[in-house]
Amino acid sequence: MILDPIQYGLGAFSGGLVGFTLGLFGGGGSILAVPLMVYVVGVPSAHLAIGTSAFAVAANAFANLVGHARLGNVKWRCAGVYSVAGIVGAFIGSSIGKMVDGQKLLILFALLMLVVGALMFRKRGAEGDPGAQCSRGNVRKVAGFGGLTGVFSGFFGIGGGFLIVPGLIASTGMPILYAIGSSLVAVTAFGLTTAVNYAISGYVDWLLAAIFIGGGILGGLLGAFLAKHLSARKGVLNSLFATLIFVVAAYMLYRSGGQMLYT
Repeated sequence: MILDPIQYGLGAFSGGLVGFTLGLFGGGGSILAVPLMVYVVGVPSAHLAIGTSAFAVAANAFANLVGHARLGNVKWRCAGVYSVAGIVGAFIGSSIGKMVDGQKLLILFALLMLVVGALMFRKRGAEGDPGAQCSRGNVRKVAGFGGLTGVFSGFFGIGGGFLIVPGLIASTGMPILYAIGSSLVAVTAFGLTTAVNYAISGYVDWLLAAIFIGGGILGGLLGAFLAKHLSARKGVLNSLFATLIFVVAAYMLYRSGGQMLYT
């Protein structure tokens, strides 16, 4: 697929927005990337938009992961356990999700996001334990939350990051800044799994993906810096995260509900 220069410029801008969101919240990239690819960049094929954005989000998540790792915001053992369990869960969830109507999936996912956002907002003042780790005492709980997150992510086919951050906080008690950094390990793993699957079928525009990634790296650096700054202000980052979840969920309900009325 060949796009015009303006579209590639919009691709860089869109990538910057996705990278900024990933750097700031550790999630939201997969939800924002596909609509940006379709409605802003103008990619004509939904499958091509999904495949290209999945690869770009995975690459941007990895770039943001490097930045958070340098700042010491990644709990590697927790991230590893969570990611492995999540990949298994995603396979199970995606197998079930294929049997359900796509528009109903999006509506159900938006409702789930509203619940997650409400829980995050309710606990916005909780600072968490910076020394939280995965040990024999909580590894099953971490794996359980990881597997459940993977099931939901695979079932709905979108938005793993929004579930990973609350899941890490609930299973370990770590502060949101560490949950954001650690969640990027799982976001990278989930995104690459999807991208490889789509790339095999030819649904990845590599040039657009590269431009998208370039913008995402710059946006991610800004997002990670802002996350570090906001984490010092009690409850601010949690409140912003919950607010973004509400906004995206409302948009998804609006789009999905409108499409169901016309079908």
